[in-house]
Formats: sequence, structure tokens, C-alpha cells
Amino acid sequence: MNRASIPTLGGLAVILALAGCGSSPSAPTQSAPATTAKGGGYYLDDGPEARPPPNLDAIPDAVPRDEPLHRFANRTYAVLGNTYTPQTERRAHREEGLASWYGKRFHGKKTASGEVYDMYAMTAAHPTLPLPSYARVTALDSGKSVVVRINDRGPFHGKRVIDLSYTAAHKLGYLKRGSTRVRVESLDPAAYDTQGEALQEGVYLQVGAFSRADNAQQLLDRLTGALELDPGRSRVVLNGKLHRVQLGPYPGDAAAHADRARVRERLDLNAVLVRHD
Repeated sequence: MNRASIPTLGGLAVILALAGCGSSPSAPTQSAPATTAKGGGYYLDDGPEARPPPNLDAIPDAVPRDEPLHRFANRTYAVLGNTYTPQTERRAHREEGLASWYGKRFHGKKTASGEVYDMYAMTAAHPTLPLPSYARVTALDSGKSVVVRINDRGPFHGKRVIDLSYTAAHKLGYLKRGSTRVRVESLDPAAYDTQGEALQEGVYLQVGAFSRADNAQQLLDRLTGALELDPGRSRVVLNGKLHRVQLGPYPGDAAAHADRARVRERLDLNAVLVRHD
């Protein structure tokens, strides 16, 4: 089921403020579960609208970008008798567990970051990841993956590790089930560039281009390990709808060709030289 036993999203901002003052919020009221289907996918007052937009699959994933952390939303807070201490800096994070989702009950209300929740955007809630930050969420049963922007707190129920927006859950295919097992991996915004704007001028090696961010990241991880690269010299460039895995910059063609040979020798992959002017 999605997002049970939590305050309203607007109330989460109040909870954060109260936690900072050492006060405890009152326990929220749990919604009545849906009874129209076995293992209902949402609570009675939190299901989809009668006519959700028809193009949910076309909504693009969130694009990681460097943003300042929220001034107040990363303080220690308490909900339902449990204390949570959010990360106050971006660092590698990986976990597996249940993902749930939340929808129209919270649509248009404020999130813990103060932003308005949009159930049709690619966002998510997490108890401790920094606000805002980005994560790749992969459904373990299907291998489907999405990239979401973390801008809210939750879930605070059982073994659930993340609450996805309605659209993100739709793209992973678990709306009707209500929850699914996932892997959550934080993403470093510095590893992403949109349209190559942040790339330095110079010579790069492009080793692959993927429509799915998780496939690009897997190749990037393989390259970094096999070639013992400085992580700062490898990245995923989002250009249009393709995630391009690139290494560099190199001081010249000779250095790029040397790494190109190593890529072929160690990973049996072909790389092409590209230039950013």
C-alpha cells in the first residue's frame, strides 16, 4: 500500500520545524485501505484521478543537477516515535527494500522541502537522503529503472525505503500492487551534464550511448573499475534522450587513443573520439 500512517505533506514541514525545537508531532490518522481489489494498490482517498494524463510513459526521468541543499529540511526529525537523521552532504548511498507510492491525497500540497507535490512529476520521498538529491530506483523483479528527484520525506512504515510519485510508480509497473522491491542508488549530479554544457573543451572518448540511465551508469562503473580511472574523468552526458558515457578530457589525441586501446583490450569495447569546443 502507499504512504500509510504519515502526516499530510504540509505537516511534514511543521514536523521538521518542531523536531528542530525538540518537540514531538502528534500521531497521524491512517486512511482506510481500498477494498475494491485484492491487495489494493492504494488507500481509498489516495488513488489516481478518474482520468490521469494519457502520456505518463512519455514523461522524462529527472535529470540530476547540482543544487544547494535545503536550509531546514535536512535537520534531524521525529515521526511516529522514530528519529531520523538526514544526510547533510551528498555521498554514495545504496539500499534495497520496498518502494510504495503516493498520489492524489497529497497532490498540490507542500512537501517537506516546501515544494508543491505533483503526482505526475518524477519525484520521490526518502527518510534520510538529502533534500534535494537524485536517485536511480530499479525494480528488482523487472529490471526497469527510473531516475527521480528526492524532494520529500517518507515513507515511515515497515520495511519501505522510498515513496515514489504516481508517475514514477507507473513507469516501474507497480501501481496496482501498491509496492515492489527495489534498489535505490544515489546519483552524483557532477557525473551528469545536460547537452554537454558543463564539459570542458577538449578531446573525449565516447564508449556508449543508452536510452536508459541505469545501463549508462553500469557501463560507467565498469569502465572506472577496469581502467582504474579518476571518477572525475568519467561521466554520463545527457543529450536529448540518450545517456552518453564519456571519458576525459584528454590533453590530446594521443592520450585519448591510449585509453581507447585499453578499453578495447580490457573490456572488448569500441570507443570513438569526440571533441567539445
